Amino acid sequence: MKKKFLSVLAVACVACLSAALLAGCSQQQSSSNDGNPADNKLIVGFDNSYPPYGFMDENNNPTGFDLDLAQEVANRNGWDIELSAIDWDTKDAQLNQGTINCIWNGFTMEGREDDYTFSEPYMLNEQVIVVKKGSGIDSLEGLAGKNVITQVDSAALDVLEGDQAEVAATFKGGAAQTIGDYNNAFMQLDSGMIDAVACDLSIAQYQIAANPDKYVQLSTPLSTEHYAVGFKKGDDALASKVTETLKQLDADGTVKQLCEKYASYGISYDNWVLGK
Repeated sequence: MKKKFLSVLAVACVACLSAALLAGCSQQQSSSNDGNPADNKLIVGFDNSYPPYGFMDENNNPTGFDLDLAQEVANRNGWDIELSAIDWDTKDAQLNQGTINCIWNGFTMEGREDDYTFSEPYMLNEQVIVVKKGSGIDSLEGLAGKNVITQVDSAALDVLEGDQAEVAATFKGGAAQTIGDYNNAFMQLDSGMIDAVACDLSIAQYQIAANPDKYVQLSTPLSTEHYAVGFKKGDDALASKVTETLKQLDADGTVKQLCEKYASYGISYDNWVLGK
């Protein structure tokens, strides 16, 4: 009888646990359906070496244009917010596992539409080439036989392996080299280890603004594209709510103020596209 009682109790416990798990999943799904993040917390995945959109300040605190935008969106909706610095090449795994619920850090949407649910695009961007002043490189053709580097799993790498593959084939080694972050890429450019950096327009503008006598951007871009906030595929309600809140922030002048705050880093309100 004791064994039978324990067996029945075990079955009951499993049933209760299963019900609790189902309830938890249902609650998480219902949170997503009403446009709010699970547990009312927006967990933002960002690259902490991606100024001016996301980086660490002199006190080692996360800051940047996109992170400030995310904070404003969370404040307007009454959400808690967590800024989670991630390795950029693990972003997909973290989003799918739920350790973050959005990627918000100068995230190019073109070419990734089938992999994520996106907010509406909010910022114009380009993929460009930066070289040292006096290098003698003044065109894409001038990169033939040169060492060109870009960030691993970046939009610039996608372009150089896609639409601009013929250009990349002229680089030394027949392709662009890759590195973990753009800060180290520009250190290598500065030291002469490499000849050019392929990167986002915002990164180029930031580096040139900080080093006007050191770097120059080639006039012909590799591509033109847009930044958007990336969510797990199917998280449409949260993406829509973030989009609507960004439109409100633009309408009341908050976006323009943030652009002015980061103007010295190369951010310009002229590149804001949402709602214009």
